[in-house]
Amino acid sequence: MAYDFDLYVIGAGSGGVRAARFAAGFGAKVAVAESRYLGGTCVNVGCVPKKLLVYGAHFAEDFEQASGFGWTLDEAQFDWATLIANKDREINRLNGIYRTLLVNSGVTLHEGHAKIVDPHQVEINGERFTAKNILIATGGWPQIPEIPGHEHAISSNQAFFLKELPKRVLVVGGGYIAVEFAGIFHGLGAQTTLLYRGELFLRGFDGSVRTHLQEELTKRGMDLQFNSDIERIDKQADGSLKVTLKDGRQLEADCVFYATGRRPMLDNLGLENTGVKLDKKGFVEVDELYQTAEPSILALGDVIGRVQLTPVALAEGMAVARRLFKPEQYRPVDYKMIPTAVFSLPNIGTVGLTEEEARDAGLEVQIFESRFRPMKLTLTECQERTLMKLVVDAKTDKVLGCHMVGPEAGEIVQGLAIALKAGATKRHFDETIGVHPTAAEEFVTMRTPVAS
Repeated sequence: MAYDFDLYVIGAGSGGVRAARFAAGFGAKVAVAESRYLGGTCVNVGCVPKKLLVYGAHFAEDFEQASGFGWTLDEAQFDWATLIANKDREINRLNGIYRTLLVNSGVTLHEGHAKIVDPHQVEINGERFTAKNILIATGGWPQIPEIPGHEHAISSNQAFFLKELPKRVLVVGGGYIAVEFAGIFHGLGAQTTLLYRGELFLRGFDGSVRTHLQEELTKRGMDLQFNSDIERIDKQADGSLKVTLKDGRQLEADCVFYATGRRPMLDNLGLENTGVKLDKKGFVEVDELYQTAEPSILALGDVIGRVQLTPVALAEGMAVARRLFKPEQYRPVDYKMIPTAVFSLPNIGTVGLTEEEARDAGLEVQIFESRFRPMKLTLTECQERTLMKLVVDAKTDKVLGCHMVGPEAGEIVQGLAIALKAGATKRHFDETIGVHPTAAEEFVTMRTPVAS
């Protein structure tokens, strides 16, 4: 049978665009459907605008520390509307780049909501198109628990478009999105409370990282409330919000921001017309080749719920394009040693196993850890400390994990991730000459284990 397209991609986020562009480059006839914005969550309401807001929030520290270096500044003033307008302009520019990338790659762009009619057919804007392969890359969507008054809360989607900076913000959640936005609001001057129902935020991260960040955020004056959850939200006559907690306490806020999880975006996608199956969490089930239970339909990225990171979706998109249209270049995605960063203030950078994961795996480990006040702060009143940590296999000397909390942690750990991917040992670290004076050199000067 002759199909209209060799590959029809639903979703123009990072993974979908990567798969479409490279498939077209390999000679396939490709179409992409997008109903919202080109670039997906990351470009529009995720990593990119969030990082811009993090940069904005960090200036407060720079101004505060400048006097130690001889700078006398007039009182700094911040304007939220200017930051958001400039952010919007940059995102619009990136949208245009994504459009150009697709069109110049020979991909047909369909703007509208695509619905799968059958395993080889898609309907969009009243038209139907056939495809040998259909790729679902529709990503995720933030969800807010349906407690009384949930309509008064916002998610990350709305946070990027607030008309003004709220004076009092209550951030709910214990994952990286909650921690990052709490840092943004706090850094920009809002009275910020981070509320989490668990014992300590960032579950799954190294224990030293979690406790160190808790200490640093507390030093900065952020209100951290653990073992706490919201019962209901009531809007007051003056527009403020009264938040009642499950323990009976009440808090007041101008904005309640929920970052308590994301669901796969499968609304009105037509999966009932196919044999595609979902797992118990609602994500699309796929095998190691990203094939669903319906052989002609594939899925990748956040919608499959594996590792929900933009670079991972990019790698998955490349793997799909190669396997389908350039099999001699195909290689599977390696999910081990994926570096990641949390753009909290201070930043977190991490790659490899946590101490807890290594011990749970039955490995005999040595732990190297350093906490220090960075050189930049020695001329200031700031008492922030940086954490650097290595988890080492005591038998093989192989470095299993690398963790950092401090300025530019993501930038530093990216380079170390290459070393860990290559199988570096602690001896390799010890024999590497440091770049002096930098914080990063601490990773190659830790000699004495703190635990084993």
